[in-house]
Amino acid sequence: MTPDARSRYLRTRAVTGPWELTGCGESGFAGAVVIPSLAESKRLPATIRTLAANPPGLLARFLIVVVVNHRTDAPDGDKSDNASTLGLLPGLSRQYPSLRLSWVDAASVGRELPVKGGGVGLARKIGLDLALPRLTGDGDPLLVCLDADTLVEPSYLQAIVHHFSATKKGGAIIPFRHQPGETAAEQAAIDHYELFLRSYVLGLEVAGSPYAFHTVGSAMACTATAYARMGGMNRRSAAEDFYFLQQLYRTAGIGQVRGTTVHPAARPSHRVPFGTGRAVGRALAGDSPAIGFYHPECFVLLRKWLQLVGNNPEDRGDRLLTAAGDVSSHLAEYLESEDFGPAWAGLQRNNRSAHGLLPSFHCWFDGLRTMKLIHHLAAGPLPRCAPENALPPLLKRAGLEPVMGVGNQLELLRNIQGND
Repeated sequence: MTPDARSRYLRTRAVTGPWELTGCGESGFAGAVVIPSLAESKRLPATIRTLAANPPGLLARFLIVVVVNHRTDAPDGDKSDNASTLGLLPGLSRQYPSLRLSWVDAASVGRELPVKGGGVGLARKIGLDLALPRLTGDGDPLLVCLDADTLVEPSYLQAIVHHFSATKKGGAIIPFRHQPGETAAEQAAIDHYELFLRSYVLGLEVAGSPYAFHTVGSAMACTATAYARMGGMNRRSAAEDFYFLQQLYRTAGIGQVRGTTVHPAARPSHRVPFGTGRAVGRALAGDSPAIGFYHPECFVLLRKWLQLVGNNPEDRGDRLLTAAGDVSSHLAEYLESEDFGPAWAGLQRNNRSAHGLLPSFHCWFDGLRTMKLIHHLAAGPLPRCAPENALPPLLKRAGLEPVMGVGNQLELLRNIQGND
């Protein structure tokens, strides 16, 4: 990363506030691992322990940044737990001297996150932005996102470094596999949820979508150059990982790390409106039925739409909408609601050849619009269904031998989606 790109980002886009790095004062790192921590005093030590099991030579090249954070309106229990975490960190630094461990106090009075815009996105951004000046100006150092309840393997840093040394893509996702649940009910809930996530990515792959990758906050990384060019981490309180990776794909590309796996916790959580913890918690509490899976025909329609555009880039928007209506009236209805016609006309004006037009189309018809189409179809002609009805035909369309049972299906998808 060039010093100019870094300084430009830090001058114009970096977070400002009372936050600073404490602990390790070294600079010139080849990368940083940033860990937001909210009420994680019981789990963070295990995450730190697994990081410390990585090779000492690599640990010396990576700054580990823990961002202890909560909003000013956080429950008293979260505030008390964060105070405990801040008290633990100096001892963890002494316990694991091979780690270059630093931390950010975003939890004490005067340093707490604001109520508006103060969530995990801002916590990640604080850590990433504060780490950036500590990275070397040589080559292109790395920024890695982890969570305080997520365990890593001894191969973690080596696999990430190896991946970026062999690719021109500026972003990457890391294979994940949830930790075992503490009860049979919790295990069933997390297996169902992880299978839902994996089936969606498989469906996108079957459809030929460029957004067929997982968006898990504890399993993503990028180069410092890619981070600066995309404008840094967003400040969203939830789904920050989805929007971060979507923008990273548009500006730098996304690759798949191989040779290691991260292990997020399987447990209920009240802290975000959706995600692993909330999904598991609602299932255990009986507040909602098991998550319905998307009907496999949703992805068939998506594939037909993407092929229609890819095969006819010279057509006007109205002709493409008419052809989309021949595929499905619900598809055409959705596209009209998204103002596809004017958007397509603008894309054609700005891109005189298919070589530039199709990538621009995929920037417009992005991961969010793709998901909204699937939701539109699920709310209409193709309602959600049970995994035993969704997975076999989806696996068959992917050229895989259908297997039955959540456990078998989950293991199959883990194996084909980067988990070695």
